[in-house]
Amino acid sequence: MFLLNTYLLIVSLSTVFAEVFFEEQFLDDTWEKNWIYSEHPEQEFGKFVLSYGKFWNDPDNDKGIQTSQDARFYAASRKFAPFTNEEKSLVLQFSVKHEQNIDCGGGYIKVFDCSLEQNDMHGDSPYLIMFGPDICGPGTKKVHVIFNYKNRNLLINKDIRCKDDVYTHLYTLIIKPDNTYEVLIDNEKVESGSLETDWDFLPPKKIKDPSQSKPTNWDDRPTIQDPDDKKPDDWDKPEHISDPDATKPEDWDDEMDGEWEAPMIDNPEFKGEWKPKQIDNPKYEGPWIHPEIDNPEYIPDPDLYKRKEICAVGFDLWQVKSGTIFDNILLTDDPDYAQRFAENVWKPTIEGEKKMKESQDEKEKKQREQEAKESIEDKEAIDEDEDEDEEVQNNVIPEVEEHDEL
Repeated sequence: MFLLNTYLLIVSLSTVFAEVFFEEQFLDDTWEKNWIYSEHPEQEFGKFVLSYGKFWNDPDNDKGIQTSQDARFYAASRKFAPFTNEEKSLVLQFSVKHEQNIDCGGGYIKVFDCSLEQNDMHGDSPYLIMFGPDICGPGTKKVHVIFNYKNRNLLINKDIRCKDDVYTHLYTLIIKPDNTYEVLIDNEKVESGSLETDWDFLPPKKIKDPSQSKPTNWDDRPTIQDPDDKKPDDWDKPEHISDPDATKPEDWDDEMDGEWEAPMIDNPEFKGEWKPKQIDNPKYEGPWIHPEIDNPEYIPDPDLYKRKEICAVGFDLWQVKSGTIFDNILLTDDPDYAQRFAENVWKPTIEGEKKMKESQDEKEKKQREQEAKESIEDKEAIDEDEDEDEEVQNNVIPEVEEHDEL
């Protein structure tokens, strides 16, 4: 709790320069008054519960909302005062903890405008941004970065791998007014570039000139067959020949077995199909490059970064195995503010989690070893008792029946 108070003091000083549009740390049960569950029909939704999980650093600071039911859709959102990121950066940041060792499920967050119908939020509800990890089996372990542009959901053209362990990880998306972006995981940049380049917002600037085509006499063969090369006279040899060392078996009967023929073997003189050797093509012109022209459909958009109205965030996802904890949601215009949060709050969290988890694992390991030892001892004791019983049975002296002497 001390770390959180210290961070809040630092934040209070830094907010002079940063604008925080929304922040949610799920510190107590009051979150349920602000977040609204979807009641979209024909879907069985799971419930979020407030939890810091099975291992943590600070039980007060590390609380978040955790998926609690397996094989469920989850849909909950919260609205806030609308804002725009016009002429300023937009930072979207939140933390995800897959402490259940997730096998298939989403861990991403969505950003909406004010048109979101919270009671009916579902997979097809229009959103502005979708960002965060998605895991399903060994083949899908990616960070989604999806923008809605002119009613089209556009995926990033790059593959960003997400974290797939059981600890709390911080995901940060920074969108800048110069139409560039950065993706950070655990406060370290893992991807960056141009919005126009890494998403298909716009048609290409250049297209192949439709009036041009490859000339019919264009020679793009680097090598050709040597016209002066001739096949040697002794080249053609059969691929298989009769084994010269084979002899007719003594018990072979021509009348019964038919005419004997020696088995076939690979011909050591066989050279395969003859082909003329290759030489440099004296008429080689190189690969033909299709000339390009300006695309008449391309219109630059300096406002690719801009979202006119940001009004809500929500989790709209499916999980096979529940247990994911979401926390520390932040929308701000200051990347430095988000970075300070990562250093002062998130970093101690993951360090404390690892320490507690290692301690738990060691304790469980010792317990398993003790149980295994006790199981072996119990078995040995049972075996020893059985051996003693068998020995007693084998050494029993039969009673002698007494008779009077005759």
